[in-house]
Formats: sequence, C-alpha cells, structure tokens
Amino acid sequence: MNAPEPKDAFKVVGTRPIRPDGVDKVTGKAIFGTDYKAANMLAGAIVRCPHPHARIKSIDTSKAEAVAGVKAVVTGADFPSVEDTIVRMGETSASTVDMAQNVMARDVAYYDGHPVAAVAAISQEAADEAAALIVVEYEQLPYHIDINESFKLDAPAINPNLKATGLAEGEKVSPNVTTKFPYAKGDADAALAGAAATVTAHYTLKPVHQGYIEPHACVVSWKPDGKIDIWCSSQGAFNIRGLTASFLHVDIGSIRVMPLEIGGGFGGKNSVYLEPVAALLSKKSGRPVRLLMSRSDVFRASGPAPGAEIDVTLGADAQGNLVGAKVEFVYSAGAFRGTDAMPGVMHAICHYKVPDFSLIGWEVLTNMPKHAAYRAPGAPQVNFAVECALNELADKLGIDPIEIRLKNAVGPGDPGMMGAPLGNVGLIECLEAAKAHPHYTAPLGEGQARAVACGSWMNYGGPSTASVSLAEDGSVLVATGSPDIGGSRASMAIMASETLGVPYEQINVVVADTSSVGFSMVTGGSRTTYATGIAVIDAANAVIDICKQRAAKMLDVDVSTIEWIDGEAVETGNGKRLSLRQIAEKSGATGGPISFEKGVSPLQHLPGYSAQICDVEVDRETGNVSVVRYTVVQDVGRAIHPAYVEGQMQGGAVQGIGWALNEAYIYNKDGRLDNAGFLDYRIPVASDMPMIDTVMIEKANPGHPYGVKGVGEVPIVPPLAAVATAVGNAIGKRMRDLPISPERVYAALNEG
Repeated sequence: MNAPEPKDAFKVVGTRPIRPDGVDKVTGKAIFGTDYKAANMLAGAIVRCPHPHARIKSIDTSKAEAVAGVKAVVTGADFPSVEDTIVRMGETSASTVDMAQNVMARDVAYYDGHPVAAVAAISQEAADEAAALIVVEYEQLPYHIDINESFKLDAPAINPNLKATGLAEGEKVSPNVTTKFPYAKGDADAALAGAAATVTAHYTLKPVHQGYIEPHACVVSWKPDGKIDIWCSSQGAFNIRGLTASFLHVDIGSIRVMPLEIGGGFGGKNSVYLEPVAALLSKKSGRPVRLLMSRSDVFRASGPAPGAEIDVTLGADAQGNLVGAKVEFVYSAGAFRGTDAMPGVMHAICHYKVPDFSLIGWEVLTNMPKHAAYRAPGAPQVNFAVECALNELADKLGIDPIEIRLKNAVGPGDPGMMGAPLGNVGLIECLEAAKAHPHYTAPLGEGQARAVACGSWMNYGGPSTASVSLAEDGSVLVATGSPDIGGSRASMAIMASETLGVPYEQINVVVADTSSVGFSMVTGGSRTTYATGIAVIDAANAVIDICKQRAAKMLDVDVSTIEWIDGEAVETGNGKRLSLRQIAEKSGATGGPISFEKGVSPLQHLPGYSAQICDVEVDRETGNVSVVRYTVVQDVGRAIHPAYVEGQMQGGAVQGIGWALNEAYIYNKDGRLDNAGFLDYRIPVASDMPMIDTVMIEKANPGHPYGVKGVGEVPIVPPLAAVATAVGNAIGKRMRDLPISPERVYAALNEG
C-alpha cells in the first residue's frame, strides 16, 4: 500500500466532529443491554456455586419448578457436549470446551460464583424465589487461590482434564500448569555475567477486573422454527453467534445477534456468559428470556485479568546499553486455560534492543473465574516488572531514566521480537517529547516524586466487513459489524466522508446485526479503526467507481473521462459535474441501487508505543498516595478523531493507575471473593485523578490509507511501573507488590 497522504492534505481526517451516538447517550435514549425488553418476555435467574471448588453430587429442581410462574429450569445436564476447538477472541484465543463449562458447570464447579442452574419465570421476583429453592448437594474439593501454591509440583490438581502445552520432553511441573511459553535469543546468562550493572527483583500483582459500568445482559428468543434471536451487549456479535451455536449444536446461520449499545468492555465482553443459558431457557419455555448479571455476579463470574509472580534480571554496560535480560513469570489463568503467557512474553522487552535474552511465561490454574482479556492482555503485568527494574538500573548507573530508554529504544528498521524489521514506529519520538515536556522538569512539592515508564502493544488487524450504500437523496449509509466502544462510528464516518468527498453530516453509520453484514472480529486488540476502517474506505472507493460509471452513462461519455473531485463526478473534457445526490436520484434508471460491501483482513498493522510521566504525593502519616500530575505521550499513527484518541489515552492511563494503587481481587480464607462490588473493589473516580495531559505523536502507518495505528491498548501498559517507581522515589524504598495500598506504603515507611 502506498504511503498515506500528509496530514494537511485531509479535510475531515483529524477534525473533531460531534459523535453520532452522542445525543442518544446524553438524553438517555440509547438502548443498552440492560434496557432491552421483548414482548412476552420472561425473567431469568442463575444459581451460582458458593464454594471455590466442589463436585456437584446432585441438583434437585422440583421445588423451583413448583413455584407459580416458573416456565423453565436448566442445569448442566441440559447442555450438549462440545467438541474442543480453539477460537479467536480478538487478540487472544480460547477453548470452546473451557468456555462452555464456564457458562454452566457440569459435574464440577470450579470457583465461587460458577453457574450451576438457571430459572425462567413470569417475573424477576418469581425467578429469584425459584432459584433460591434449587437444592444442590456439593462435595467440597481442595482449592487454590494463590499462584505459588497452585504452581507447586505436589499441588492437588484443579482440573485433571487440562494438560500443559509447551513443556520440554519429560519436564515435571505442577498438574495445574496449562502453558509454558519460552522464547530466547543468544546467551542471556553470559551477557548478564559480563554486565557493568545488573538488577534482579521479584514483583507481584493480583487479578483485577475490567470494571465496565454496564453489567452483562441479554434477551434471547428461540423461535418455533429453530431460529434464535439474541439481543446483547458485547464486543463481538459474531463471537456471540459462533460460540452460542457451538455450545448448543445449532447452525451458525440459525442465530441472529443484534448488538445493543455497550457500556464498556475493555476485553471483558469478548466471550459469552449468559446467552447460551438464556437460549435453552427460551427453548424450554417457548418465550423470550432475559438474563442479567448483578454487580456481584460480574465480579464473581466474569473474567478478571491475571495476577502474576514475576522475576526479572536486567543488565547493562557502563553507558547504559542493555546487554541481557532474563524474565520469568507465572500468570494466574482462573479455572480454565488462559491465553496471556504468549503476549506477556512478546511484550516483556519488545520496545528495547536487547542482544541476549531468556523469556519464560507460565500460566497456572486457580479457583477463580476464567480470566479474560483486559486492554493489552498480558502486557501490563510483565511491563510493570521490567520497567521498574529498568528504572532501578538507571539509578545504579546514574543515568537519567529517559536517557537510558533512548539508548535502548527500538526504531524503524530495528528487528521486532520475531525478527522482522519494524516499520514506521515512534517510541524514540515519544521519549524525546516526554523529555521536552514541561512536566518532566517541573519543580516537585513536599512529599512528591516523579517517575517515567514506557510500554507497547503489538496491535492487530484481522477480518472486518463494511458496506457503503447511497440513499436516493445522496445521503450515505455505512454499516459495519464492529460494536462501537471507543468511538468507531465517528471514525468510520470521518473516513467515509474523506474518501467520498462529502460532508461528515451526510454520513450515517450503523452497527449492523449478524444477518445484515458480513463477518467481523471482535472490537478489541486496537484493530477496529484500522481494519474496519480499511473495509469502509475500500467500500467507499468501490461506490465511487460505480458512481463514475453511472455518471458516464448519464452524460453519455466514456467512463475514462470521469474524475471524482470533492464528492462530484467531473467530466474532464467539458467540466460538466454531477453531484452524489444527482447520481443517486437517477440510480434506478442507470442500473439500480448503489452500494458495495467489502470484506478485508489486513496485516499491515504496526505496534504502538507510549512514554508516560507520573508525579505522586505520599502522606507519610497514613501511607495514602495521590497522583498529582500525569502525562501520556503516545505514538498514535494518525488521529482520525483526535478527541477520541485523547480519551483512549487518558482512559487507559486511569485504569493503569487504578491497577497500581487500588485494585485487586481479595479472597477470604474460605476461597470466596470478599470485594465483589464497587464499594469494596475501588476503581478510580474523577476526584481521584488530576487532569491527564496527552501528547499525540503522529507517525503514520503506511499500511493504512489514512495512517491509522491502534491506540486503545497501549496507554494501560506503562502506568503500573510509572506509579510504583514514583512512590518508591517518594519514600526511598522500592515498591514491587501491587496494589500499592496505604497500608503497604505505611508498612514500608515503618519497617513493616
């Protein structure tokens, strides 16, 4: 693909028009998953296991079935067996057997909150009453919440059916290991032995939840003809369709998924939790069924991001050039196989030039909900450890933390982790901009300290489909299969407007259901504006070609004499012009409606990078930490809608700050989640945060007509290390365990 045009060549790309969904959301008219209601709908309720690990000896549903108004009850026995296949889940993948068992336990419940039965009734009150009357007899089994306990060689097996992948022949590991992912180059031990300075340290993190505001919800109608309609809040309607079809043994084509507005996802709404259960209840009852998670259900039964135990050794020469690295980490996976070890390894040191390295990622089962993607899955945890160690190495060598990064930062043409040369990447420019930013040299107050950290994310492309159609008045309809989480409708409208040469206000964008547009992967992996954007641009260019042909027919000239200029067909000989509206008005007489659908799977995506500066203030009497100033510098490719890009940068940083300071899954001695709600699981709110400054470095991606790179994942990667190092600088002690709660800071200040 040719290099994109320079920024000043665009009329609409890079502007900040009003978002298409703004009015409905501000006025409360937008329909989210929790809002949708179908005629004659039943209410559902799910029975969840109260134990961290238990064999289901029996389930008695007779009392529930006798409750007035109850129309259906299902258990694991109602689900067919599932053939195990691996499916893409955005930037990660997962086993269909694992996900099916996560939706409804069969013989064993693997965590506190695991569904074991469900009820549908004429009212929510009747459903809840019936659910409470279902009697489940359990045999409690040994369980592991702690990664280290589960990783021991003699640990009791959580799920004996799951076997580890990636092991060397004859290698002995815990029965709870599901993945080993090693990756090495050169001789790391020899390189570190010859280093002028090394840092070796151990770091820990707890699982954290994505914290989306809208809980999971769906309405499902299994109709008499065997067709299934699903209305839900999801990051991928086609994912919901495919997984539900697999779990229920029905044809994919018999399911239609209508995506509703989504109140946040961040990777946590890539999978299915409720839809197959609601479908079976609907089939049994003959009526649509609505299922909704409470906030407690969301925390107890939908995936957090992995916790981790991480060991890092970094070595550098006297000038600060990295010579070697050893990184080994163990991620929790929850009760089923995880997928974060590979991206964790790939992002541990990929933003630096390290000649010799040894990287090993492990995943181990724990009796927690199946873990899920969370914004750059697998990268924030290991990056926390590596960036903290690099800051410590800079201190040892007496080198400025940005300077040591500039010495080692990858740039265009440098080999990536897999050996292929990197393209037009901008980490060096991010670091230079951070160093030049007034924040970096601003004076600090009493109890305050500053730190920097970097991070990266590979970004992704993948399959997307979009259609562009003209109405009779020349207005343009753009239909995509990508749910809008971070403003994709606005970016699609901007790119369609730029390509067609018509005003932004003339473009209407819809997220179509799975029976109205071709397949698209989930909205995740920072792929949507890039991949779906290419589909929109290609479809718009095809519409232009059709319009030129129709104009040639209307003007009775050869199509080779027609050019497309500013939204009009222009005949080069005599300068006659036909507007888009004029062509659309006559489309019925010149060949029929004008539309084009395009499917793509582009691979020219480029990684994104970020450098971030954090100032904290520590109250030495209480241990409380406040973030008082924060700056995010990011290589964004080209900002199609800059306000949305800035929002992604700020939002990711805030989530990373929450991960560093406040957030963690806390289990009690009985293996039950103690903080399953926003009162006890504390995410940052507006009053906790300073205004986050953003600096966009626009190094355009030549693999996209308008230079797009993904922007949504990168900003969550650096904050964990930036905050931890800043707190350490403020109190004079390294903070290597997250979250950095007031009691941990107080203990560090007062010798435990």
